[in-house]
Amino acid sequence: MPDHKTLPYTLPRLADDTAIARARSMAERLRQRRTCRCFSDEAVPREVIEAAILAAGSAPSGANHQPWHFAVIASPESKRAIREAAEAEERRFYGADGDDPKASAEWLAALNDLGTDADKPFLETAPYLIVVFAQRKGGIAEDGQTQNYYVNESVGIACGMLLATLHEAGLATLTHTPSPMGFLRDICGRPEWEKPLMIVVTGHPAADATVPAKALIKKPLEQIASWR
Repeated sequence: MPDHKTLPYTLPRLADDTAIARARSMAERLRQRRTCRCFSDEAVPREVIEAAILAAGSAPSGANHQPWHFAVIASPESKRAIREAAEAEERRFYGADGDDPKASAEWLAALNDLGTDADKPFLETAPYLIVVFAQRKGGIAEDGQTQNYYVNESVGIACGMLLATLHEAGLATLTHTPSPMGFLRDICGRPEWEKPLMIVVTGHPAADATVPAKALIKKPLEQIASWR
């Protein structure tokens, strides 16, 4: 056995019926989560965002190196800069400036029923943009040199926990991934060994917000799970 310090594993034991009820209740709440593209500018307490990031920061990670950083953008100036840079990339993606689109015809067809385009006003309207960075190096000390492991997997899990916590707090969310995203490193003042992974837009939905009908189609349990 490795010679390392350990602590007792603690987890409350639930009765089967309680465990089933809790799991079903959580699943039902998360199934109500919808991507939102129309946000209100209504203020959200900073404490909600802090708690959601702390929840994300408790995610499992390779070697417990916790290879993530969450840059919270709230100032109008920074949100405007992100919108301008993101929309420039989106116009190239969609071919909105008259050039051939970067995206394939098949990709654009897949997005058609979701109503997306190169305009991203939510990047300025929503009270918070959480820019998620994956740290390729750094370790717990964030020294910029120590190798990190299973970075994408670790940060992906953390993002899922972030979205779940924001939803539990009654906030709408959207994951935005302009490509390329190097401009986010400059705007957020992050080091070169960090890779921007996504922008999590969050806040209250606008009063007239809608959801594409296609977004409500979810695969059933028998399609997404198998048992042996």
